Amino acid sequence: MVSNLGGDQIEFRDELPLLPVRDIVVYPFMILPLFVGRESSVLAVEEAINNFDRLIVLSSQKDIQTENPDPSEIYDVATVAMIMRMRKLPDGRIKILVQGLNKVRILQYEELTPYYKVKISKVESQTIDSQEAEVQAIVRNVKEKLEKVIQSSKTLSPDILMVLEDIEDPGRLADLIASNLSLRVTEAQIILETVNPKDRLVYIDELLGKEIEILEAQNKFRNPNESNTDHEDFLKEQIRSIRSDLTENEEVDEFTEMREKLNQKNLPGEVAKEAFKQLSRLERMHPESSESNILRGYLEWMIDLPWSELSEEIVDMEYAQEVLDEDHFDLNKIKERILEHLAVRSLKGPKTKGPILCFAGPPGVGKTSLGKSIARATGRKFVRISLGGVKDESEIRGHRRTYVGAMPGRFIQAMKQAGTVNPVIMLDEIDKMGSDYKGDPSSALLEVLDPEQNVSFRDNYVNVPYDLSNVMFIATANVLQNIPEPLMDRMEVIQLSGYSQEEKLEISKRYLVPKQKEENGVNDDQIEFSDEALIQVIKGFTREAGLRNLERQIGSLCRKVAKKIATGKNDKTHLLANTVDELLGPAPYAHEEDARYDEIGVVTGLAWTSAGGEILPIEATKMKGKGVTLTGKLGETMKESAQAAMGFIRSKADVLGIDENVFEENEIHIHLPAGAIPKDGPSAGITLATAIVSVLTDSFISSDIAMTGEITLTGKVLPVGGIKEKCLAAMRAGINTIIIPWKNQKDLVEIPEQYRKKINFVPVRNVMEVLELALNNWEPVKKKKTKKKSSLRAA
Repeated sequence: MVSNLGGDQIEFRDELPLLPVRDIVVYPFMILPLFVGRESSVLAVEEAINNFDRLIVLSSQKDIQTENPDPSEIYDVATVAMIMRMRKLPDGRIKILVQGLNKVRILQYEELTPYYKVKISKVESQTIDSQEAEVQAIVRNVKEKLEKVIQSSKTLSPDILMVLEDIEDPGRLADLIASNLSLRVTEAQIILETVNPKDRLVYIDELLGKEIEILEAQNKFRNPNESNTDHEDFLKEQIRSIRSDLTENEEVDEFTEMREKLNQKNLPGEVAKEAFKQLSRLERMHPESSESNILRGYLEWMIDLPWSELSEEIVDMEYAQEVLDEDHFDLNKIKERILEHLAVRSLKGPKTKGPILCFAGPPGVGKTSLGKSIARATGRKFVRISLGGVKDESEIRGHRRTYVGAMPGRFIQAMKQAGTVNPVIMLDEIDKMGSDYKGDPSSALLEVLDPEQNVSFRDNYVNVPYDLSNVMFIATANVLQNIPEPLMDRMEVIQLSGYSQEEKLEISKRYLVPKQKEENGVNDDQIEFSDEALIQVIKGFTREAGLRNLERQIGSLCRKVAKKIATGKNDKTHLLANTVDELLGPAPYAHEEDARYDEIGVVTGLAWTSAGGEILPIEATKMKGKGVTLTGKLGETMKESAQAAMGFIRSKADVLGIDENVFEENEIHIHLPAGAIPKDGPSAGITLATAIVSVLTDSFISSDIAMTGEITLTGKVLPVGGIKEKCLAAMRAGINTIIIPWKNQKDLVEIPEQYRKKINFVPVRNVMEVLELALNNWEPVKKKKTKKKSSLRAA
């Protein structure tokens, strides 16, 4: 025999074990658990489990009190079911999960011991036209009555109605409704034995009608003199009376508590309308339905979010300056910007929109910690959102409530965490966001960071406008090039450069040393840092624009002293330069200025990286052969810079004093050390040209000169970026003369005056000026001026 289950044809044998069941009738497609305790029934289940098809016949016994029913006490019409899962219980019973497959009729009992084994035949359901008007009318009537029963009785879940929407077969519809009604076995068996689907629906319609009459009579019995409307009013009055008698320690009704909290929130008009609408829906829902849990979670979010709560902002500029100076050294440009905001706030009042700033700079210069200081200086709450690695747009805008486990986006979560509408929100690592098939979060950020749009930011979960205009947004980034242009346009970018040796020394004394002493349990009576010790750590053990590695090394020194004290040596440790080497070992970074000398083909360039400025040595040499070889993992832009430099040199070979035959007889090899590190950009153009000319003219290059600038084919020197970072890198390397493009002189104002005095900046307009400065004993060949012959044009 064959049964159709969900489109799959399932064959079953005509002889199967029988399991008599009490007080229930199993229908096809019905899934339910059964507890089996009778010995014969357990053997029948084990027999079914041992067969490959795991099939068993389920038939209801006529008298539920009978412990071991005879065949005459078991209904002939039954259901073949598949055992989907079985588990043995500690008390000897077994629990099975079964799914009904098809109706069958028991023809005879083949075996009576040790369990019933029966011969069966399939009961075919009659086929009717589900589109027939009479059938559709009955179906609609049954659904309407079922909905009334669900509304009047709390025993049925409203989810049944959603399941019924997808079922078109009248027979399956009748079986599903019957399996969810609390019917007597005799009534349920009549439905099982009725083969005509329309007759089954008519019988279920009668049963539902009786159930509605019983429920109405029950309501009238409770309140015989009241109509339905009056009854509702009466119940509400009773509830109010009971609540008024409750003591303060007793639980208050959930919905009333929600309504009171929403009234206290001072919600905007549209938000209040939506919140109370959803609360009214929740009150009418069955408490165990899945949608009621979703709505309850939604309303809790609406209550927890700040809608009008403001932090009392501090507009005392002297206090703000004191806090910022206390937490951070230097960084005057950022401090000035915060003070400007406070000044505007003091003049304009609370209607001032929060600024949207972006701190860009190398790692470890204090971008993130600045956000905390700004929050403390202005009296606002501080919340940090890490955007590094975020690829899903819903992280910003949230998920729609239709999804399982839906949550608001990170900004709404941050506002809930802050508890006020005017916090400082730090968008950390905004340059490290990605995008994939789930959307582009940087595009979603456009609405958040646009002052004209964020006054009505709409999160998919909350689905009402939320005002973010009072928030002070502070983003941090290492590489601005990774931020999309539309997003960059919405932020006020403030560059943070790396720290010089003097700044690091001052920061170490003011902040890092006291912090590490406290964290490692040592005090001033046990350890003393001298300036020369700190300088030794800065120059010999760190090579960074920021302070993280410096702080780690200072912490390491404190731990070494803590270990010494723990072993019983309590004498005070005075840290000097040689003491640092003894405790930390050999310095990994040698002082480059100690090993520098003039060479042919070796020139010091300057580079900008996401970690700050770096010196970039470039080497060139010539050998027998032809052409130019470039090594050192160079990018396309740097390769093109080398080609442009070579093109200029070949076109000006006579002026540069280079024999034309050199290019045909020699191969020029250019290498940039640290070959594993990728290098790119146009700013090494004049450095490459200087190295090539040095090799071709056998001229020594001054080792105390560094340079940066883009080159053109005509020898012009174009401006480049990162001048401040590059200059700090040159200072760390002990170089005092830096050649920069003429148009970069405007960038020198960013460099503090005390550092400008220590460095000799030489602005140049063309490569000839660079070569005259960098090459020892080299001068361009002066061409003899020839008079132009005048030509007469025939009239």
